[in-house]
Amino acid sequence: MQSYSKEFRRDVLAACDAGGGTREVALEFDVSESWVRRIKQQRRETGQIAPKTTRHRRPGWEAWADWLRAAVAETPDAYLRELKGRLQAERGIDVHEHTIGAACHALNLTRKKRHSLPPSRTARMSSKPARSGERSSR
Repeated sequence: MQSYSKEFRRDVLAACDAGGGTREVALEFDVSESWVRRIKQQRRETGQIAPKTTRHRRPGWEAWADWLRAAVAETPDAYLRELKGRLQAERGIDVHEHTIGAACHALNLTRKKRHSLPPSRTARMSSKPARSGERSSR
């Protein structure tokens, strides 16, 4: 959602300063009462009316992402609890298993129990389906 412009905020605050109540100003400008209260509070506390800038946080696991890539490549069938134990033992970092799972997901790392193999050419993997009206052999 886009934040309201500085000019719009200035107009809303000018209406408040002219004696308009929070509810009346909110109805006049078609905004919520809580938003009007928040920008009044922001101006009172910081002296600014500009929208707050958003911070693009970096994930905490980014510092050990290379370690995680190597660990999953080394043992692709490791459980999250095993990776957590290795991370704590090798790097001294204690995180929740969910954090490791989220990091694996963000890094597109798949933890597989067994690598995909081509189908067997020497033996059938499943029996043929029975024809209509026939009994299948057991």
